Amino acid sequence: MASNASEPPGSRPVIGLSTYVEQAKFLAWDTPATLLHRGYADCVVAAGGIPVLLPPVTDAYASLVDRVDGLVLTGGADVEPHRYGAEAHAATYTRADRDAFEFGVFAAAREAGKPVLGVCRGLQVISVALGGTLTQHLPDSLRDTAHQPAPATFGTSSITLVDGTRAAQLLGPETKGQCYHHQAIDRLGAGLVASGHAPDGTVEAAELPGAGFVLGVQWHPEQDIEDVRLFRALVEAAKEHQ
Repeated sequence: MASNASEPPGSRPVIGLSTYVEQAKFLAWDTPATLLHRGYADCVVAAGGIPVLLPPVTDAYASLVDRVDGLVLTGGADVEPHRYGAEAHAATYTRADRDAFEFGVFAAAREAGKPVLGVCRGLQVISVALGGTLTQHLPDSLRDTAHQPAPATFGTSSITLVDGTRAAQLLGPETKGQCYHHQAIDRLGAGLVASGHAPDGTVEAAELPGAGFVLGVQWHPEQDIEDVRLFRALVEAAKEHQ
């Protein structure tokens, strides 16, 4: 989206997107890189915000959060099980640097009252940060393959939203979600309310009730650039906070 010289300063909120640090190949290089699926940035732009990538390479959490108007905790590797008092399942894979960074920026965002949207892993980070626990490998207990049909393949789930919640106000009583996760909420973190469920009962959305905006979804809304309602809600909440 091209810049608009007539826009009032600060009219488009800056939305921070947490990122991966992974070995990546591009052009002549095969090197550690900070990266993120482009869909997140495109959805923020389509929703009226300015996306900024936040690599997990600093512990200056409060200073970083002070420079953005809203935060998206993006999808990725599993949360380290020791953070919720569990031993690692054989299928669990983690990134300690992302855990440290995202738990830090989430705490700073809450302290500053900045709006937060969690996506997939992001929902799990929010819940664990508030004292929740996770089911580490859904195939052990569920046969519904829509959560993660195959490597690098999204499944489509029908999500029923709970009447009266923010998620239902934004999305209606039911929505479709592109899912790619083998873990899910077990016990919700303190204060969180489950606001969406898959047909098998898996928590697909949770939120903190109240005036602030803290909402997480287990599916991947960044996969549908035609439906940016969740990102638009985050951008609007960021405008209000401005």
